[in-house]
Amino acid sequence: MIDARFSQLLKERIGLDADSVGAAVVARAVRQCANRVAAGNVEAYWQRLQDSAEDVQALIEAVIVPETWFFRYPESFAALARLASRRQRELAGARPLRILSLPCASGEEPYSIAMTLLDAGLPEQSFQIDALDISPAMLERAQHGQYGRNSFRGSELGFRERYFVAQEHGYLLDERVRRRVRLRIGNLLAPGLLAEEPAYDYLFCRNLLIYFDRATQERAVQVLRRLVRDDGVLFIGPAEASLLSRQGMRPLGVAQSFAFCLEHEPPAAPLATPFKSPRAVVRQAPVRPQPLRSTPRRPAIPAKAPVAGEDSLDAGLAEVARLANQGDSERARQRCESLLVSHGPSAPAYYWLGLLSDAGGQAEQALGFYRKALYLQPDHQESLLHLAALLAARGDAEGARRLQERAARGVKRDV
Repeated sequence: MIDARFSQLLKERIGLDADSVGAAVVARAVRQCANRVAAGNVEAYWQRLQDSAEDVQALIEAVIVPETWFFRYPESFAALARLASRRQRELAGARPLRILSLPCASGEEPYSIAMTLLDAGLPEQSFQIDALDISPAMLERAQHGQYGRNSFRGSELGFRERYFVAQEHGYLLDERVRRRVRLRIGNLLAPGLLAEEPAYDYLFCRNLLIYFDRATQERAVQVLRRLVRDDGVLFIGPAEASLLSRQGMRPLGVAQSFAFCLEHEPPAAPLATPFKSPRAVVRQAPVRPQPLRSTPRRPAIPAKAPVAGEDSLDAGLAEVARLANQGDSERARQRCESLLVSHGPSAPAYYWLGLLSDAGGQAEQALGFYRKALYLQPDHQESLLHLAALLAARGDAEGARRLQERAARGVKRDV
């Protein structure tokens, strides 16, 4: 059983709700750190934490194991390419676009942003990306720009040929991408975070709020609102959409982009046309000689010719995505259930039910839906990754690790 003092310390320093990662995860981190610096004496270790910022940081890093890869949630980057291209034309060189990635972990997200904008044709000097993380170790990895196989997931890996050089133990990121990103230590909950900086056009803060309790979530959202311009866009994780809707923010209306704006109305000329994967927005660049994360793609929904008077499965799932992205979870759930009745078992439909349950705090129900999706489609990456996150939150680190490995390899196995 975990000593409540350590949970409280983590909540005060980084806003972490211990239940969100699992008490067993925190307890194991405490034991490991106590064994390393206090011969396993928990009381002596607690006293060390009162006087040593270095030991507190070590505990934080033992608890937080970031899950990230290049181009995670590809629709978000496709939306960013379209938005940024339009904003850059409107600015006409008056200032560079400003983008923030927080937390940035080992750098896969901010570097994906840079590659997206370069591939969309934006000049290097037309944008600047700030990337913040609480972990110096993660920032050091990002600074080195060297990534292994686990950072590249999915089948769309053309960006690796354009922007990385193969090495003996991984891939080295091109300097022109790295120099567009400023890496900095930062804590979302620190007083006055980035108060000296102008607000950002686009802010990526994904899968962080789910680790906070309700009060800390609301506090964090207020910080995010301060950091993004009134006409800016905030990109969040799929399980956080309902939270932003409750806070009065409006979904951008691009399915599966998980993008929200602060205005009462979406930005001018809403992005109503369907988005394709990032490869559709990139321009061809010369192939260069030849990583922790790539984009898991949602499994392709089999094309099906619409039948008169009958909803096609792909159209129904697109509607589910639209409703979920607008924060209308109840109608999205009802739509999923009607699709299962009319079309039979469907991995994407069960995945969406799992995601909606997950977002609503119904973890047990979400587990069941993700497992149904994986029974039908064992290599469904998003279900693998979300189920892994749930298992980790329940303290099943080994089960989570196995699922993450399956997602990375794309291996088909029964759950």
